[in-house]
Amino acid sequence: MSFDSLGLRAELLRAISDSGYTEPTPIQAQAIPLILEGRDVLAAAQTGTGKTAGFTLPLLQKLSTGKGAAHPRRQPIRALILTPTRELAAQIEESVRTYGAHLPLKAAVVFGGVKIGPQISALNKGVDILVATPGRLLDHVSQRTVNLSQVEIFVLDEADRMLDMGFIRDIKQVLSLLPTRRQNLLFSATFSNEIKTLADDLLDSPVRVEVPREHLESELVTQCAYSVAKDSKRELLEHLLATTIKGQVLVFTRTKHGADRLCKQLVRGGTHAAAIHGNRSQPQRIKALADFKSGGIRVLVATDIAARGLDIDQLPFVVNYELPNVPEDYVHRIGRTGRAGTPGEAVSLVSADERTYVADIEKLIQKRIERKVATDFTPSVVETAETSTTPPHRNGGQSRGSQSSQPRQFPSPKSLGGNASGGRSAGSRNFGSGRRSY
Repeated sequence: MSFDSLGLRAELLRAISDSGYTEPTPIQAQAIPLILEGRDVLAAAQTGTGKTAGFTLPLLQKLSTGKGAAHPRRQPIRALILTPTRELAAQIEESVRTYGAHLPLKAAVVFGGVKIGPQISALNKGVDILVATPGRLLDHVSQRTVNLSQVEIFVLDEADRMLDMGFIRDIKQVLSLLPTRRQNLLFSATFSNEIKTLADDLLDSPVRVEVPREHLESELVTQCAYSVAKDSKRELLEHLLATTIKGQVLVFTRTKHGADRLCKQLVRGGTHAAAIHGNRSQPQRIKALADFKSGGIRVLVATDIAARGLDIDQLPFVVNYELPNVPEDYVHRIGRTGRAGTPGEAVSLVSADERTYVADIEKLIQKRIERKVATDFTPSVVETAETSTTPPHRNGGQSRGSQSSQPRQFPSPKSLGGNASGGRSAGSRNFGSGRRSY
């Protein structure tokens, strides 16, 4: 299937071609025609599946063929995209500008952590499409700098993360400000009971769209894992950076404190690194991401929430310095690499207390993660038999015992229901793709 077959207008096809893409992803192929028909859509789509373009392209088409070609001062918003994090909001707005480059539509983004004045100035100039985080949007509402009374299309992106971050009250307040007649699009990585309840309240006879399980994890991502004592992870990471991992790498930790600590250790060891998480100011986060994208720093250390939705072209490596205790978060993480037809590698450093996480992840992705041994690496701390038989703790705790000469390897899952592998054709290119913190 090509983008031409989806009914998109020439200006959008030109923008897609300018970006170097030729073939829609599964979520795009399913969602775009339905949205163009005006249907409400409930979509299950992970980050990295191309969902942003899946709603951005048809949204641009519908607005460009409708009313409101002029841009009077304080023009009411015609499309509202609500998203949980600042980084994701900025990247969605960038996508809107990229794909709408040849259309007479204006877009703006509003989020917290930066001065509100420039956002008010942008809104005063007239905006068709507004991308926003809930808290800052409601700040603008209270100052009467936005008009949501004529929203034609409402997109709630990463709804599951919205609920996890405690935004449900803000979402309901925003909904109360929108007109009753509108098109609604809800995207979520998971369909919990809370999401189903929200969908029942928000959507009108929705069409449900899901990416088949085999498409949730990029076939272009090679996955491997190293067994290592918890206290030797930083040493192993530095060893891999010097010997195996070439180019830039996005490193995931579980906590903000852990991200800061690891970043400082890497910098002391001579690695150009920066950290990005919820406790960093917005200017600090913007600078860290910009430096990483420009190649000024080699390693970006991030937490899950801060990295949600990060779109970095041709990122070769992702490292799970600490595995997430939710298997779906692993899929989100490794989805940062292996994009747009470019292969990538996801490396996990697994301590004894994380071995059950590996089994849970393998059960989810229906694939065995390759076990590797770092050659010429001598850790200062080695797992012992006592350590490796210690039951896993969700708080990441680990007992220590006497050292032994070799680390004990973690077990493979007994039954995974398959061991699929393979790659996407090189001839086509797909594109993708906590409390209140905004």
